[in-house]
Amino acid sequence: ARRRRKAPPPPPPPPPPPSSSSIPFLSLLLLYTYSSSSPPPPPVAFAVPLSPTPPSPHIRMRRAGFRSYEDYLRHQLNKTLDPRLRRVWATRDWHRKVDAFARAFAALRDDDGGLLSNASRALCVGARLGQEVAALRLVGVRDAVGIDLAPAPPLVVRGDFHAQPFANDTFDFEFSNVFDHALYPDRFVAEIERTLRPGGVAVLHVAVHRRGDKYSANDLLDVQGLVGLFRRSDVIRISKVDAFGLDTEVILRKKRSSP
Repeated sequence: ARRRRKAPPPPPPPPPPPSSSSIPFLSLLLLYTYSSSSPPPPPVAFAVPLSPTPPSPHIRMRRAGFRSYEDYLRHQLNKTLDPRLRRVWATRDWHRKVDAFARAFAALRDDDGGLLSNASRALCVGARLGQEVAALRLVGVRDAVGIDLAPAPPLVVRGDFHAQPFANDTFDFEFSNVFDHALYPDRFVAEIERTLRPGGVAVLHVAVHRRGDKYSANDLLDVQGLVGLFRRSDVIRISKVDAFGLDTEVILRKKRSSP
């Protein structure tokens, strides 16, 4: 009698949905090792010339300590590439911040105002190692990326928030918590508005009435100093948050037609 052939084994089960612990943590540790032993990348050149931000009673600038824009970039890179800080960001801080950002983004996604959806194309401005980007992907926003002066693949590409390396009307959603690092606050905001699609949403976490650290280029004395720079957007809401030393969340939507 013929022997009956055994049925092939069943296929392996599909992988579980992502969690904060399944973000490529090892790659971030390798990134830390690589970056800490590599020379800093050269300063990013502006695509367009800049002029100083007009004085504002709501924003106190601290640019006097910089001899040039390249000097400012080098100063910012000193923090971004600091080996001790990168170890903290990639280890002790990683899960704590990813989980906190994920809760915040999930609330925006579930908001009835259509602030964020899983189909949104999202950008995190000044993302360092990409905790915000990881959080967006964790809650289902797969098309998310960050920019920073030093890249952190696979989550963050190299870019200057004063001159974003993206075309007009690229993103549906932009998040940042580094407004105080902007040497040119008006240019920082103009780039967000330029790369947001009409109807797109910008969410910023800022500190008001609080002096930043030695890497801050400006101090926001009144939230109107930020809101007033968004000339092509409407305010959706301003609320208090507890976000890693930042106390105010500002949500704006880019107008669907140019003024």
